[in-house]
Amino acid sequence: MLGLCRTSSTVASAGLRRHAISAQRLFNATAKKADGAASGGGGGASLGSKIVSFPKENPFAFQLMVATGKTAAADIMVQIVVEKKKLSEIDWKRNFIFVAFGFGYLGGFQYWIMVNKYRQWFPTMDRFAKLPFAEKIKDTAGILDAMKMVAFDVFVHLPFMYFPSYYVCKEFVTSDSWNLMDWAKDGTSKYANNAKEDLTAMIKLWGPSDCVQFVLPVHIRMPFRHLVSFFWTAYVSFTRGGSESEPQSEEEMAAQVERVKRRISAGEQPE
Repeated sequence: MLGLCRTSSTVASAGLRRHAISAQRLFNATAKKADGAASGGGGGASLGSKIVSFPKENPFAFQLMVATGKTAAADIMVQIVVEKKKLSEIDWKRNFIFVAFGFGYLGGFQYWIMVNKYRQWFPTMDRFAKLPFAEKIKDTAGILDAMKMVAFDVFVHLPFMYFPSYYVCKEFVTSDSWNLMDWAKDGTSKYANNAKEDLTAMIKLWGPSDCVQFVLPVHIRMPFRHLVSFFWTAYVSFTRGGSESEPQSEEEMAAQVERVKRRISAGEQPE
């Protein structure tokens, strides 16, 4: 009788194990089917999540595209909306100034300064950027570094790096000379003539904007700057985008006046 009970118990245990294994296999197969259905039917959601996460995962590439595209778009907008040009009348040489400058300086060099170098110069940058706003206002060291970033941008970067680079880039595109020294000389000369007006406008816009930019998460800072820069670029395009004729020297002006006087005295119409 005892042997029969043992045999029955062994058979029952074996049966339970077989049922457990079968149930596990069935569960695994069902889970695989569900995963396959989710990946097939949820492709759009997966693509959407990739698009949303792209700026954070690829911050340099994303802001480089934004910098180049928005600079070109801002100039085209000014030429069409403000200057009333038709599409066939757009000055593409002038537009190329903004494409080249947007790609090389705003998308490349400016990112290197404001992300890579700022990270070295201002050690609280990453930690401060990740804090909630309520914690940011309690972080004295982070606030001081943010203020230093604003000061560096407004008093060093923009007046001594950004503007000289823009004017030299403009000479590179518009000048008939292929001499680098000519581009630098003519570009810095034109910047010096326009410096008071340019720097006044710069401080009015970028001072308040920087106070917002340097408390944002790091991967959002450059896209935010490029958004603000769209309107700044429109201003620069309108006021500094076109080619400027070189001012005449006093001797040239005097000679021109004398020629006009002689023509008038001779009874000719001045040009």
